[in-house]
Amino acid sequence: MVNTRISEKQPYPSKFIEVCGSKMHYVEAGQGDAILFLHGVPTSCYLWRNIIPYLESLGHCIAPDLIGFGYSDKPNITYSVFDHIKYLETLIETLDLKNITFIMHGWGSVIGLDYAMRHEQNCKGLVFYEAFLRTLNGNDISLPLQEQLLALQNIENLSELVMNGSAFVDKIIPQHVMRQLTEEEMQNYRKPFMQEGAGKPILQYFKELPKGDGKSKIDKLIADYSNKLSRSPLPKLMLYSVPGFITTIASIMWAKDHLPNLEIVDIGEELHLAQESNPRLIGETISAWLQGIEHVKV
Repeated sequence: MVNTRISEKQPYPSKFIEVCGSKMHYVEAGQGDAILFLHGVPTSCYLWRNIIPYLESLGHCIAPDLIGFGYSDKPNITYSVFDHIKYLETLIETLDLKNITFIMHGWGSVIGLDYAMRHEQNCKGLVFYEAFLRTLNGNDISLPLQEQLLALQNIENLSELVMNGSAFVDKIIPQHVMRQLTEEEMQNYRKPFMQEGAGKPILQYFKELPKGDGKSKIDKLIADYSNKLSRSPLPKLMLYSVPGFITTIASIMWAKDHLPNLEIVDIGEELHLAQESNPRLIGETISAWLQGIEHVKV
């Protein structure tokens, strides 16, 4: 039986594997088809610690730290989304992950959806929360996101703030969670960015955030996988919350109208990190959906 209490502890031991000459950190549990958890910025696999217990009986759960995040190495690279895509794809090949169900959050959705739409034959299903499903436009930028971007633009030393990653975590994480995290939880998010310059991947994320003008490489990447996603028969589960942070009512309606084989579930009043405030609902919802698609497959 799953312990429904929100735990500060990471219950799974750390593992490391060499990917493109660097070590990537991950945790894992269970056996069977792969269930791959992808975090966003500036979190890590720690985000999934209270959700994996609901799914570990249904498959081989793997939650990596993206390169440059968590306890993965921080090599001297750009940390563009294309770097993350390369490292993730190599990780999947190295671990020989098959028939993958992706569980994606935030920036992790860009990385995971791109892989899934290029390797559809190796995917079982797609779960996403606060995801980048299509290129942004005026209707797709929520009020909380607008307010945060405006506040960040008004900070003259943004690069210094982000390069001091632990200070950035202290500023941003509490704005994204409906409850107050404990000092131990904050320290788990803060610790990977304590070293000077460790915030480089965060700064690159802000440089690459899609603007919706269709001109950037990120916009073109999202437009490409979004087009494929609208034709993909893969089972899909979209979790959303209000007020949310990235997901708007417009993007929910777009998904409902354009994505085949989609189930949409409202997980209530949440911001960007519902994994920290209501992991039980998220875990139980994904578990029921995953068992449902297994039943249909049989």
